[in-house]
Amino acid sequence: MTKSLNYEKKNGWLHAADEKEIALQFCEKYKDFLNHACTEREFCKEAEKMAKAAGFVPMKEKKSLQPGDKIYSINRGKGIMLSVIGTEPMESGVNLVGAHIDSPRLDLKQNPLFEDGSMAFLKTHYYGGIKKYQWFATPLSMHGRVILKDGTELDLSIGGEDDDFTFTVTDLLPHLADEQQMKKVKEAFDGENLNILVGSMPVAGDEVKAPIKEYILQYLHDTYNMEEEDFLSAEIEMVPAIKQKDVGFDRSMIGGPGQDDRVCAYTAMEALFSVDAPKHTAVCLLVDKEEIGSMGNTGMRSRFFENMIAEICFLQKAENNISVRRCLSASKCLSADVNAAFDPAYANAYEKNNASILGYGVTISKYTGHGGKSGSSDASAEFVAEIRKLFNDNGVIWQTAELGRVGVGGGGTIAQYVANLDIDTLDCGTALLSMHSPFEISSKMDVYMTYKAYKAFLAR
Repeated sequence: MTKSLNYEKKNGWLHAADEKEIALQFCEKYKDFLNHACTEREFCKEAEKMAKAAGFVPMKEKKSLQPGDKIYSINRGKGIMLSVIGTEPMESGVNLVGAHIDSPRLDLKQNPLFEDGSMAFLKTHYYGGIKKYQWFATPLSMHGRVILKDGTELDLSIGGEDDDFTFTVTDLLPHLADEQQMKKVKEAFDGENLNILVGSMPVAGDEVKAPIKEYILQYLHDTYNMEEEDFLSAEIEMVPAIKQKDVGFDRSMIGGPGQDDRVCAYTAMEALFSVDAPKHTAVCLLVDKEEIGSMGNTGMRSRFFENMIAEICFLQKAENNISVRRCLSASKCLSADVNAAFDPAYANAYEKNNASILGYGVTISKYTGHGGKSGSSDASAEFVAEIRKLFNDNGVIWQTAELGRVGVGGGGTIAQYVANLDIDTLDCGTALLSMHSPFEISSKMDVYMTYKAYKAFLAR
């Protein structure tokens, strides 16, 4: 009798063995998607292609909405909201899965190009929480958008293909690094030294003051019609030039950059595509800027989500403001973000009873935050119980976790900003090893169970 009363986490490979091949096949599509969606802009482009193929149409094309309609809206090319209209009126609330599609990276400064030591470099400002040393001596690719002086929009994607040239940040050889290695890690690797090496060939002519820089400028002009001033109206990101790869002899894991939080964004999107006629309107919201506090008009703190809910209410003839307020208050949300998988090499950072274990299914977190739960929405017992029953009833392998030991660290998600709209919200996503590094690791079983969890939630 004692055994039946105990709570034990379940290893997905053992307890869902009949779904092993389905999980493996699902993850092949996931890897391929991430290889083509290295930034938030690229994710939106790929998401729109998939949405159209699944029968979704832009919401701005609709004059009214009926149950079963599939619509989407893109926010400035950096976020997207997809919805399947339910049979119940909007005032009964929506089922929302919200994730973010930005990831830690190096952004070019507005005036980045310089020459020194007969080499040309691009200066960067890192984006999000990184360990700076991981970005030295790592192959990098360049992605982004440049608005040229004549207004032309130029999209760049350089260094991601096998035959492309690549870029990197140089590191100091160990023979000369005694002083560097005596410093604390935070001090040894200066953010201002995260300069991208982009060339070493000069143009001919003794009168040229910076011949290497001039060569780069000529290349950019000949290839892209760019001038140096065009960097001022550009958003260019440097991301690891690493493809998503199977990890381990058993190929049970996936390694690659940007899985935080595109693993949850992709699974949420795929889950929504499998929903046809939900009772409550099903919504997949993918936002930008989470890694820097969800600020800006493409982050979760913007009014984009509220505005889109108001648009749906309007198209269903529920035109007054109270309908929007009632809708939000009656809604439920899974804040789809990753958690930190237990790593025995760094066991002191975790409290093992309350840590995610790789391969043990999707992770739910009642709260995240720092220190004394600061910055957390802290879901209610009632909503956790609702999701627990939903997952159990639908064969979802799941586990619970905190984000590290008390007082050691922690982290934030978009959950608090959704909850501020008077929406019941619970963090729910895939556990990762090496989070925020250029090579994050997920379990294929966890990725699939994350999809299965979101599908159960959105379809109800």
